[in-house]
Amino acid sequence: MIEVIDSETCTSCNICVRVCPTNVFDKTDGMPVIARQDDCQTCFMCELYCPEDSLYVSPFADEPVSLEAAELKQSDALGSYRRAIGWTKETRDQRGIDRSYRLFGH
Repeated sequence: MIEVIDSETCTSCNICVRVCPTNVFDKTDGMPVIARQDDCQTCFMCELYCPEDSLYVSPFADEPVSLEAAELKQSDALGSYRRAIGWTKETRDQRGIDRSYRLFGH
């Protein structure tokens, strides 16, 4: 379940809004808002496509849990899904292989 958008690193690019298959986020004039958290299917698309590693999806949460961005930064959890699958800044040149990234990414 999506738990956190880090306000310090989010650039309001709204990629998370566009890639979410269940419309969990609302686009605003600034940072997106987690508007329908219960609709999150834990697909990790938002965390995967976030270019700033500003999102955290809790892989084991069946209901919302209280997490703070600062504590997630300390544990290196923000962007952990991207690192786990090898989709990091260091592998950016390989992302062009995935056509869907070209639709939403850089």
